[in-house]
Amino acid sequence: MNTIAELLSEARQLPLEDAPLLLAHVLGKDRAWLFAWPEYQLDETQLEQYRQLLERRRRGEPLAYLTGHREFWSLDLEVSPAVLIPRPETELLVELALDLELPEQTRVLELGTGSGAIAIALAGERPGWKITATDASTAALDIARRNAARHQTSNILFARGHWYQALPRDRTYRLILGNPPYVMAGDPHLLEDGLPWEPPEALAAGSDGLADLRIIIGEAPAHLLPGGWLLVEHGFDQGKAVRDLFGGAGFTQVVTRQDLGGQDRVTLGCYPPCP
Repeated sequence: MNTIAELLSEARQLPLEDAPLLLAHVLGKDRAWLFAWPEYQLDETQLEQYRQLLERRRRGEPLAYLTGHREFWSLDLEVSPAVLIPRPETELLVELALDLELPEQTRVLELGTGSGAIAIALAGERPGWKITATDASTAALDIARRNAARHQTSNILFARGHWYQALPRDRTYRLILGNPPYVMAGDPHLLEDGLPWEPPEALAAGSDGLADLRIIIGEAPAHLLPGGWLLVEHGFDQGKAVRDLFGGAGFTQVVTRQDLGGQDRVTLGCYPPCP
């Protein structure tokens, strides 16, 4: 049993919805090609690779790590277990940043860039923006740089360091944004939906999930221009706590926006004086 039709029939009986994507990945084709060539026979190497990927998927390993790719903002991005898999809800962060009335030559800081998804999406939409994207992980920055090169974005500077430690002391920005870890350490959800395969340092943040958000929000005023904006992604149940952190740091016009599922997802605020 090694024709495309036979393998897909076998997968339907298991069932494994991702099997066609894994098979297409092994063959270097798209899904449409599979259905156009049902009698194509895999050689032994291809068949073994497909079987191994299928077994890893059965054990719960994320599809994005098996194929090495994930789409975000219509961008095909390289991913690996060194970076968090970009989620659709994080596109709200990009949307809200683009909705702000900012100068064409705005200086932007993204904290914890991971695969570079947010920075690259913004760079493509606003080629005049000068974006600095930081991460504490060398491996993550290597992936982000390759993604930026692949999408020919020349207006991103990558810097290594923990949050603001990667920056020159006197550098200020009109916009700071990020998707930091915000899950409580020990949360049982960390054992579900492929999360055990993702980098734990990109997911969990202290006993209440707010440890990194406290740093980002509390230190943001020192790195923002007057009238600058801070946007952060957070958990669905953290909206009020994050708004309180914004208020304590002196931000005004603080508001929490919901994702497509109606869950609190991004909070933003302006550092005064604001228009």
